[in-house]
Amino acid sequence: MARALHKLSDVAVKAVKASGRHSDGGCLYLWVSPSGSKSWLFMWARDGKRREMGLGAYPTVSLAKARARAADCRSAVEEGRDPIAEKAKEAEPTFGECADKYITTIKSEWRNAKHEYQWNQTLTSFCESIRPKRVSTITTEDVLEVLAPIWQAKAETASRLRGRIERVLEFAKVKGWRSGENPAAWRGNLRNLLPKRQRLQRGPQPAMPYAEIPAFTARLRKAEAMAARALEFTILTVARSGETLGATWPEIDFKGKLWNVPKERMKAGAPHTVPLSVEALAILKALHEQRQEGQQFIFTRDSENPLSNMAMMMLLRRMKQTEITVHGFRSGFRDWCGDATSFPREVAEAALAHKVGDETERAYRRSDALEKRRKLMQAWADYLKASKASNVVKLRG
Repeated sequence: MARALHKLSDVAVKAVKASGRHSDGGCLYLWVSPSGSKSWLFMWARDGKRREMGLGAYPTVSLAKARARAADCRSAVEEGRDPIAEKAKEAEPTFGECADKYITTIKSEWRNAKHEYQWNQTLTSFCESIRPKRVSTITTEDVLEVLAPIWQAKAETASRLRGRIERVLEFAKVKGWRSGENPAAWRGNLRNLLPKRQRLQRGPQPAMPYAEIPAFTARLRKAEAMAARALEFTILTVARSGETLGATWPEIDFKGKLWNVPKERMKAGAPHTVPLSVEALAILKALHEQRQEGQQFIFTRDSENPLSNMAMMMLLRRMKQTEITVHGFRSGFRDWCGDATSFPREVAEAALAHKVGDETERAYRRSDALEKRRKLMQAWADYLKASKASNVVKLRG
């Protein structure tokens, strides 16, 4: 058992960015994942084998609380007891504690840190009324109290929140903290209690005609909000919202003028390299100069968390663009490629990270397509700067 204790400080725990384990002594470690999330581990050896047990996510579990839990675990080990076995018999938590435990349990399933942030945000900000209650006492009335205020006004958020509450309560039942029916279940329960609403729209996203995008980006450049820089970058790179919001500085190759998006953050599950135009690089260089020490995400308000997944959409609403979506700019780009340029179809599709052809064909064309896409992305950036975009000129690929 390690003797040195309390090697870390609150300031150090908050500031540390390097992934891996950081010892506080006494078998207590702060684990920093490659995505930047932090959690506590208690590690000890028994019969020559190393064992480890999670003590909760930081900052939900503070340094002081983690030390107290580690002290209990050390006592158990010294007395020959098994902390993991005893944890399985732990006392019933509150809904908030149960939600935090569940997020810690499943976060390894997610491909980027945005999902963990969204789960934490919705199960905290919208569930204030039920977080202090014991998880076994949560009723259908409690769930309705949470959902009813946003059921019509924030339909998609409410649907996701209901599903997350349902999964937390399923987790509680498996752990033995609840019994009976799930009060957040939809069929045979909330479906009969919440008002009907318009079905969520799926399929093609409403898009701005490409002839109007240059004038819009000119307006966008005058806005100073971080969401404006994120949206402008998204338009220039024709990325998906999640790819932009989850972008980190290590993904940027300033020398090669490339943005290397790892497969974990791509819809198709394959890595994607984006050639950066002069204008996209200018945005990144300006933000790089302003970044805080240790900042991971590029587009952030507080240097620690990415912008909300609604930040760019809300910016569109403030700019009176109520009939389009962020994703729709990708459609505008694709229409521009087909109508106003001579770039080959497969180059345009590759720029959008769409799969074209079989695996052998994609591997054969990969290196050549990068330089062709570089020309395409710069042509797109040049078009967006055009003062009279309606005068369509055929660009040679």
